[in-house]
Amino acid sequence: MNRVASREAIAALIARSKNELIRVPGAAIPGILAPTIFFLGLNGVFGNLVQLRGFDTDNYLSFIIPISMLQGAGFTGAATGVNLARDIEQGWFDRLMASPTPRWALLAGMVLSACARALIPAALVLIVALILGAHFPGLLGLLLAALFVAGMAAVAAGWGTMLALRYRSQSAAPLMQAGMFILILFTVNPVTQIVEAIRQGFVGGITWQDTWQGLVALVALMALMLTAALRGMVRFNN
Repeated sequence: MNRVASREAIAALIARSKNELIRVPGAAIPGILAPTIFFLGLNGVFGNLVQLRGFDTDNYLSFIIPISMLQGAGFTGAATGVNLARDIEQGWFDRLMASPTPRWALLAGMVLSACARALIPAALVLIVALILGAHFPGLLGLLLAALFVAGMAAVAAGWGTMLALRYRSQSAAPLMQAGMFILILFTVNPVTQIVEAIRQGFVGGITWQDTWQGLVALVALMALMLTAALRGMVRFNN
C-alpha cells in the first residue's frame, strides 16, 4: 500500500473520530469536565500550600494546572482504547484488519485523533484557571503546553490500545483510565519531567534545561507505549 493510500486511511480514521464527537457529544463530556472538576477540587483542598516557605509560587492555580491538563490528555487517550475495545466487540475492527492498510497507519489514525481531542479539555481547564487568577504562560508557554498535552494523549492512546488488543473487551476500561490517572496525578517518573516542562510557563520562566528533559521523558514514554500497541496490533489475528 503506497504512502498516499496510508495517509488517506489515517485521515479517514481521524474524520471518523471527529464525526463521533459531533454526533455523540455527550460521550465526551465526562472526559472534558473531569479534569476541570479535579482542578477545582485540588485547588480547594491544597490551595493554602503556597503559604509554605520556599514554595515555588504564590499561586496554586498556576502550580497545579499542568496536572489537570495532562489528566485531560490521559482520559482522552485512554478513551481511544475503550472505543477500540467496542469496535473489536462489534466486529468493525476485524474489517479494518482485513484491509491492506498498514498496521502503523491504523494506529497513527487512532493516536492522532486522541492528540487532537486532548486539546479540548486542556483548553477548558486553561480558561477556568485564567478566570480564577492563574498566571498567563505566554505564547511560548501555551505552545509547549499544547505539545506536551498532545504527546501525553499519544502515550495514553498507546496504553489504551495495547490493553484493548490484549483483552478485546470494554471491561478493561477501568484499567485503561486508572493507569493513566495514577501515573499523572502522582507524577510517577518520568511524568515529573513532563509536568515541570509545562509548569515552567505558568511558574517562572521557560528554560531549555526543563524543556529538553520533558521532551526526552515524553519521547521515551511514547516510544514504549506506541511500540507495545503496534506489536499488539500486528499480532492481533495471529
